[in-house]
Amino acid sequence: MADSLISGIRARLRDLADPALAPGQQAYMKSAMPFLGVRVPVVRALVRELAKGQCPSEKAALDLWREAEFREERYAALALMALPPLRGDAATLRVHEEMIRTGAWWDLVDEVAHRLRELLDANPGLALEMRIWADDEDFWIRRAAIICQLGRRDATDLDLLEYAILASIDDPEFFIRKAIGWALRDLARTNPDWVRTFAARHPLSPLSRREALKRLA
Repeated sequence: MADSLISGIRARLRDLADPALAPGQQAYMKSAMPFLGVRVPVVRALVRELAKGQCPSEKAALDLWREAEFREERYAALALMALPPLRGDAATLRVHEEMIRTGAWWDLVDEVAHRLRELLDANPGLALEMRIWADDEDFWIRRAAIICQLGRRDATDLDLLEYAILASIDDPEFFIRKAIGWALRDLARTNPDWVRTFAARHPLSPLSRREALKRLA
């Protein structure tokens, strides 16, 4: 069943390919992996359609990811991981970790972060794992730990967020500084006082501070 789902996804992606769109997508994403020219919402929709009546598996997602020849196949693998029963299953954490480490670019990592939020909602104990990620040498893993609570609003684990940010607060990497500002700006919607206090107490980079306080000016 996994093989038929994968082959079906690959075939549909190629049917929908737009060679005129692909070069621009590849250039914008600075991707070594070529594109077919299929927009992400279309990829997600076709995955949902083809997965109806089936039980998506980690193996299908990983095979599609590892064997990808085009970036849309990786987008499709991410879309599989967003479907029940995989969504929110703590056992999928290592799959998400592999996708972050081998994807190593913002479009892929940030999509995985949405799945991490769902994992935290369903399994609060995974906050301990996110603390380990916050200390990882791979800055993409650390970025994921910083932004894994986007959209949690009042359910945000403030101790986890503070730990993840402080673990990377001196890192000059753009994607880390942007992530710190993004996470704080998102929290400012529901907890502006916490964000103001945090920003006053800690030496945020100019980029992080500007992003964090954008809605609080």
